[in-house]
Amino acid sequence: MKFGPRKPSLKKRISARTSIKRQVVHRAGLKMPKGYGWVRNPKKYMYNKVYNRTTFDIFKLFKKLFK
Repeated sequence: MKFGPRKPSLKKRISARTSIKRQVVHRAGLKMPKGYGWVRNPKKYMYNKVYNRTTFDIFKLFKKLFK
């Protein structure tokens, strides 16, 4: 598991928004309500919950510093 700042990746940021899988799910109306990730994939939900608590986004850090 990673601790500390996340390394930003422009390529991953763009591909997450433009993936075919995401487009199909959104257009088919198969989105689940916010907070229901544990129903769809519990293992991924737990991993992401721990990852997001042990790391932080560098851009959010800059935003807080220069606010």
